[in-house]
Amino acid sequence: MSSAAVTTPGARGFSAERVKGRMAILASTIILLFLFFSEIPLSLLPDPIGTNASQFQAGVRTTVLLTLFSGAGGLLIGVGLALAGGSKTRWLRVPASMLVAVLRGTPLLVQIIFVYLGLPSLIPSFVLSAFASALVALTLNVGAYNGEVIRGALAAVPKGQSEAARTLGLRSSQTLFYVKGPQALRLAMPGLLNNLIALAKDSSLAYTTGVVELMRGRQLSPRHPLSAQKAHGASQPGLSRQALPPARISKGFRHSHRATA
Repeated sequence: MSSAAVTTPGARGFSAERVKGRMAILASTIILLFLFFSEIPLSLLPDPIGTNASQFQAGVRTTVLLTLFSGAGGLLIGVGLALAGGSKTRWLRVPASMLVAVLRGTPLLVQIIFVYLGLPSLIPSFVLSAFASALVALTLNVGAYNGEVIRGALAAVPKGQSEAARTLGLRSSQTLFYVKGPQALRLAMPGLLNNLIALAKDSSLAYTTGVVELMRGRQLSPRHPLSAQKAHGASQPGLSRQALPPARISKGFRHSHRATA
């Protein structure tokens, strides 16, 4: 007698949430492709946007690249700061905590200007381009916030998981990589994606170093008295579309976590 597979409501919910998560990733990919090739639809808009569509597209690409590169670097720095901040070794924990406090306690604009103008004054051989200066400052800033999110996620993993891993003979590094790490990543993902959304908006501060990102690209046609205001308004949907992909993915992770809880 053959036994039929039984699908519980929880399993159906988990499967549905996985489909939603994949659809969110697909939608995010489509939006990113649209941002990279937005010159064609923008060229159909009236002046001054349509005649300067190429400048808008260049600004969008710069903003996306700043967000992606600094987001990836900030994730690596966040992991390092989280491990150092949660370490029992004082000479690792104290410097990491001080660095996080400084980066989170000072305005991002000040950090960008300091990297671009301050560091070359202190270290003449340390001269970065405008794009590299903005990239370094954004990476360090988001890395500090990511470090606190990851440290909190690691602390939220039940201690019984580590005790069980030690009982099985796993070393500390193996426990972190195979046991605590995957669980902490799932807990930290909504916070990390929220930081990525904030980073996409904070990238507009890169214009202070002369980087032609989306917000600086709005300064297009001075011959029209309302061109700056119109261009500024047109840049807002671009920033909103850039922040939409991580927001949708974050929502999928929250629903998936509730379904499996």
